[in-house]
Amino acid sequence: MTIRDDDIAIRIEGLANRFGEQVVHENLDLSVRRGEIIGVVGGSGAGKSVLMRSILGLRHPDAGRIEVLGADARSDDEADRQHIERNTGVLFQDGALFSSLTVGENVQVPLKEQHPELPDSLRYELALLKVKLAGLPADALEKLPSQLSGGMRKLAGLARALALDPPLLFLDEPTAGLDPIGAAAFDELILTLQRALGLTVFLITHDLDTLYAICDRVAVLADKRVVVNAPIEEVERFDHPWVQQYFHGPRARAARQAGTGTAA
Repeated sequence: MTIRDDDIAIRIEGLANRFGEQVVHENLDLSVRRGEIIGVVGGSGAGKSVLMRSILGLRHPDAGRIEVLGADARSDDEADRQHIERNTGVLFQDGALFSSLTVGENVQVPLKEQHPELPDSLRYELALLKVKLAGLPADALEKLPSQLSGGMRKLAGLARALALDPPLLFLDEPTAGLDPIGAAAFDELILTLQRALGLTVFLITHDLDTLYAICDRVAVLADKRVVVNAPIEEVERFDHPWVQQYFHGPRARAARQAGTGTAA
């Protein structure tokens, strides 16, 4: 099937990332469609977070082309940088909240940076809306990150990622450290938000339950590139040692059964 340019949220061609003599990515290609949840998986050291940072412009790749919502992620042009910053939200693995700011103040940081003209009262109301949208109670707005549980800090980070109403959301291991009930609830929240807001979600995860429950496609990083990018049923059949080991172990069988409601 031919995919039109306006159907692509992220397009990566020939990406290379090196740290000295260590080659993390070489000739990596990846396309992410608008409106999908794509799960990105790979072994330790495969460069999942490096890939995300390259897309966001937080790392300058050694070679390749990256387009994000039509803008050149490698460009030094301020208009391209602003376009990407205003249209992407990021939940880092540890939440990356400012410890000295309340949850409400954390959520207002992107609003202050991108819309300094807004009055304080409106920024407060917008922060309250995002906190509730992320599934936190209203009183969390006045709490410091240290006063929240690990799961609530992730939700606070999600609220901040949604502050600018971005069409493109990046999540780095969002369910890491959560108990199974909390992880399942987070997955359901992401799926609900994606459907309600029409989000495109770039999701780095090791959580097989997440892959089977909410991802439209799965991109596997191995051999310094994306070896397969397809619906999970196709990925399961892909002939690659890491893919076969990852998707056909006992945890994968349990996740498949839970996600599809059928016996493994």
